[in-house]
Amino acid sequence: MKAVAVMFPSREVRVLDVPEPRLHSPTQVKVRTLEVGVCGTDQEILKGQHGAAPKGEDHLILGHECLGEVMEVGAHVQGLRPGDLVVPRVRRPCPHAHCPACNHGHPDFCVTGDYTERGIQGAHGFCSEHFVEDAAYLHKAEDSLRGVAVLTEPLTIAEKGLREVAHIQSRLPWKVNPGKALVLGAGPVAQLGAMALMRAGFDVTVYSRSPKPNEKAAASEAVGAPYISSKEVTVEALKKQLGGVGIIYEATGASKVAFDSLQVLEENGVLIFTGVPGREEPLELQGDQVLGQLVLGNRVMFGTVNASDSDFREALEDLARFRAKWPGRLEALITQRHPPSEFAKVVEAKGGIKHVISFQEHAR
Repeated sequence: MKAVAVMFPSREVRVLDVPEPRLHSPTQVKVRTLEVGVCGTDQEILKGQHGAAPKGEDHLILGHECLGEVMEVGAHVQGLRPGDLVVPRVRRPCPHAHCPACNHGHPDFCVTGDYTERGIQGAHGFCSEHFVEDAAYLHKAEDSLRGVAVLTEPLTIAEKGLREVAHIQSRLPWKVNPGKALVLGAGPVAQLGAMALMRAGFDVTVYSRSPKPNEKAAASEAVGAPYISSKEVTVEALKKQLGGVGIIYEATGASKVAFDSLQVLEENGVLIFTGVPGREEPLELQGDQVLGQLVLGNRVMFGTVNASDSDFREALEDLARFRAKWPGRLEALITQRHPPSEFAKVVEAKGGIKHVISFQEHAR
């Protein structure tokens, strides 16, 4: 079968002929890949910033944002049958008995760093015609989500972030009602995060670089989240305009913007970091000022990565809610679908919001 892989050590992308996967356990499921999302992590893998092939192999099959269709199920699999749509989780637990996170079913909080991630770290991904996965790592998607379920994995970042915010804000001795929220960035993780925040009742503003008009600004404003360009409005001016926000959801990986935004965060507020810096960026930080803002204002900053099974379930439910609330807006986030042969070109593509590799269209 065909698979899109990155070669080691050259980091060259190739379409390979690889053996057809087969079931080796009664709990496994064979899946036909329909779509794979391409994201910044894939670009970082090709640049050598992340990524490792499975042990003893010279290539890594790419792709960690996936929608597939069940082809075959093992004898012990329940709740899935051929024809069902499924979305796989990405991270697998580390092998260490002393890791409390992995031992409690939360490899997204792994303390050893020895986890594997399909399509990223030590395990082949989903950018192949077929793949095999244990049923425990597959989430059934409703047929009505066929056109948008490839967005599940990037949405799980927001789901986990909001779940953690709820835990953090439970420290306060009163019920915290949703207020104003600021989303930094306007890519897929940011757009989906804005939708999740709005679904939770927040009044959301999106703050990103490019001046309007642009495709990302149009997408956020189409769901009711005003878009402000950082090239036109400074953080200081933004603070005056918004008057302070209770939550900042960072989805840029730009450290300067992330830390500068702290001045917009109101007392008892929470700043969520989701972006991984993809480049070296000099940062002048007034440490005393930052420390004072955190301590004197009871503010919290935290980072979040990956997601748990509950976050995937919530993401699939939210996709259905989003489609009902904003018809056509999820579909509009997918800029274009491409054949697998264009993966390398898509990774370097400029413009658009979410580019997707389609095995379904390629097979026609």
